[in-house]
Amino acid sequence: QVQLVESGGGLVQAGGSLSVSCAASGPRYTMGWFRQAPGKEREFVASISWSGGRKYYADSVKGRFTISRDNAKNTVYLQMNSLKPEDTAVYYCAAKREYGLATGPLEYDYWGQGTQVTVSS
Repeated sequence: QVQLVESGGGLVQAGGSLSVSCAASGPRYTMGWFRQAPGKEREFVASISWSGGRKYYADSVKGRFTISRDNAKNTVYLQMNSLKPEDTAVYYCAAKREYGLATGPLEYDYWGQGTQVTVSS
């Protein structure tokens, strides 16, 4: 079964940048990044197709975040620029078996344990 391991989280000041990675051990699927802030529901951040040719972003991060993947390394990345305190959350990567990009957490089948991203003002 698919295993996902996130890394790269940490503390960064507002306006700064951070990149998080997700190393996968299983087959290549549609991948997504989600985040869950304190006291809030898990929300969609970005998704990417198997080939990397299709991407979709939440409006809250569009223009600031970039999702990418390196299939040779079976790794998905999320480059986060112009970070805001509101971006503070645990960031999770997820894999989806069925075809097609999706924004709902319930549509993804496999999840990593998450990595904490904290943005200070």
